[in-house]
Amino acid sequence: MRIDIPKNSLKRVIIIGGGFAGLTLAKKISNKLFQVVLIDKNNYHSFPPLLYQVATADLPATSIAFPFRKIFKDRKNFFFRLAEVKEVVKDENLIKTNIGDLNYDFLVIATGSATNYFGNEGLTIRSMPMKSIREALNIRSMVLQNFEKALGIKNKRKKQSMMNYVIAGAGPTGVELAGALGEIKQNVLKKEYPELNPEMMEITLIQAGDRILPMFSKKASEKAKKYLEELGVDVQLNSRVTDYFGDYIQTHNNKDLIAHTLIWTAGVIGNPIAGIEDKVQKNNKRIMVDKHNRLINSENIFVIGDTALMINENNPRGHAMIAQVAIQQAVMLSKNLKNIVLRNPIVEFSYKDKGSMATIGKNKAVVEAGNLKLYGRVAWYVWMLVHLLALVGFNRKIKVFMEWTKNYFSSGRGVELILHPFDFGKEKKDRKDKIQN
Repeated sequence: MRIDIPKNSLKRVIIIGGGFAGLTLAKKISNKLFQVVLIDKNNYHSFPPLLYQVATADLPATSIAFPFRKIFKDRKNFFFRLAEVKEVVKDENLIKTNIGDLNYDFLVIATGSATNYFGNEGLTIRSMPMKSIREALNIRSMVLQNFEKALGIKNKRKKQSMMNYVIAGAGPTGVELAGALGEIKQNVLKKEYPELNPEMMEITLIQAGDRILPMFSKKASEKAKKYLEELGVDVQLNSRVTDYFGDYIQTHNNKDLIAHTLIWTAGVIGNPIAGIEDKVQKNNKRIMVDKHNRLINSENIFVIGDTALMINENNPRGHAMIAQVAIQQAVMLSKNLKNIVLRNPIVEFSYKDKGSMATIGKNKAVVEAGNLKLYGRVAWYVWMLVHLLALVGFNRKIKVFMEWTKNYFSSGRGVELILHPFDFGKEKKDRKDKIQN
C-alpha cells in the first residue's frame, strides 16, 4: 500500500517528527524547490518546556499544543500525514509506515528523544515519565487522585506513601516540576483539601551529582536549591535511585523512601528508526552524523535534533539534547538542502549557545545567557517572556498569559480536573507486555 501524495517536479523531502527540529525545518524550507511531507504520530506540535505545568494543573494541555494543519494551512507543496514510521529502506529511498509506503529524495529524521531508564525494569514499569502531553496528563490525574484517595486512608504509612512525591533527576524538568509541587503543598493543599495535613506531603528531588542544574553555574545551582527548599522540597544530592517497588523507592546509599509516586526525569536517549544500522548508533541510541547533519555513509538522509550525534573537538560527546540545538540544526539544514539542489557549497553546523533558564515557582527563577546572570523575580519575568514568545500561535500566547495571570493572583491551579482517571494498574501491565514483546 502506498501513501497517496501526488509527485510533482520538485524534490520531495520527508520529515519524520514534528518537534522543535522537524517543525522549524518544515517552516524554513523553500516550498518553491521542495515538496515537504511531515509525518508524526500526533496531529499537533507540543511545547515540552511547559509540560510540567500541564502535569501540575497550572495549564490545560490545549495551551501547549498546536495542530500541524493549522500551522501550515496556507503552505503550498506541503503535506501532513498522521502515521508512525516503521522502517527506512535506504537502498530504495523509501519509508514504511502503518498507513503505507512513500519514496523520498531527501529524508530528515527528527524523532526527538525517549525516556532512558538505564535498563531497569522496575523503573520502566512503575515510574512516571514526562516526555509527552499524554504522560503529563497521567501525572496530573495521579496527583489529584492521590489526594482524593488519601482522604479515605487511615493507615499512616499508606497515607504518607500516597501523599509523597519523589522526582529523580535535577535538570530543568525535574527542578521545575519539584517547584510546582512545592507550590501545591504550600498554596493549594490547605485551601482545597483542609482535611489533609500539608506537612504530610513530602517532595523529594534526587540528583546523582553534587548539585542540581549542573548545566548552570555553581551560583545558579545554589540559588535554585535554596528556592526549592523554601518551597519545602527535600533535595538529596549524590544519590541515585536503584529500584522502585510501587510504594517505596530504593537508593544506592540505602536511604529508602516511602512514596506511591516516582516521577522519572533522570535521563533521555535517542529515538532511532528501524533501518538505520546499529553501527552508526552510539551514545544512548543517538545516530552519528557528519558536520552537515548528514547520516554517516549516506548522501540524502539527514538527522537533526536530539537523535543526532555530531562529535567534534568542541563536543566530544555530541551536542546537548536541548531545543536550541534542534532549532539551529533545522535552520542550517533548510539552507543546505537549498544549496544542494542549486549546486552551491553547503555550510557546517556551528552551535551558538543562547543560555539556559529554569523557573522554581512564582517569582523564583535562574537565567544565564553569556554575561547576563539573573536570579529571583527579574529572572522569572524573563523566563515567562521567553517562553511566551516561543509558543506557536498568537492565540496560544494570549491564552497562556491569561492563565498565568489568573494563577498568579489566585495562588491556585487553573485545571484541577480529573477528566481522564489514570489507571496505573493497566498502565503497568501495558508497559510490562511491551517489554516482554
